[in-house]
Amino acid sequence: MLATAAKLNQDMGAQIIDINMGCPAKKVCNKAAGSALMKDEALVTEILESVVNSVNIPVTLKIRTGWDKSQKNALSIAHIAEQSGITALAIHGRTRACGYSGSAEYQTVTDVKKKVSIPVFANGDITSPEMAASVLKATQADGLLIGRAAQGCPWIFNDINYFLTNGKHQAPRTLEEIETIMISHLKELHQFYGELMGHRIARKHVGWYLKSTPIHQHFRSEFNKIESPKAQLEAIKREFELQQDKLINKGENPHDDRSTR
Repeated sequence: MLATAAKLNQDMGAQIIDINMGCPAKKVCNKAAGSALMKDEALVTEILESVVNSVNIPVTLKIRTGWDKSQKNALSIAHIAEQSGITALAIHGRTRACGYSGSAEYQTVTDVKKKVSIPVFANGDITSPEMAASVLKATQADGLLIGRAAQGCPWIFNDINYFLTNGKHQAPRTLEEIETIMISHLKELHQFYGELMGHRIARKHVGWYLKSTPIHQHFRSEFNKIESPKAQLEAIKREFELQQDKLINKGENPHDDRSTR
């Protein structure tokens, strides 16, 4: 089934196939999918070989460190992946049993990196440029995967790249820049999901954005009542105009980087 799905996606223009054996959700694992697959190394081998042989584009794999602390088999799965023709491997530094609780550990990533020749990416709790630099240095990983930290903060990738290149932070984004990003994002959500679902899905994204902006949370409850894409965009614009006016009344320059510190 996975091989067929990979082939169909390739035929539709996919440039890469990524197999996720890292999802810890019960509804996924209860169907012997996601992280649950790590408990069956024979099946992992069969899946990876089948998918790799079904397409001629790169196939990558994401895993966790194992099912639980007593079954940490990331290194074993990494060897299977390498032998199966997987192009790159991403490792989330938690077991499935951990879910998203506690802190990610990167020693497993370090150990796997030393033992395989394919690129290894570190994942888990990488929420800042400093953390990104620290994890890369500690693990010697070939790259990083950013997940939840990008929710409401899609510019984190740019911030990390800038920090790794220049050794310092770039200036925070102005309210005007954040508004432009949000408006563009919402328009794309509306277009992709359609008028019925687009404005509903946009609600959670706006909720995430509000955590990284000076906009008051009361706006979220108001925004969640809006029932059309057009009204959502108008509400965002009005709210940002309000915030700009507040900065001006305080004697601050709304175009100054300091406005979003």
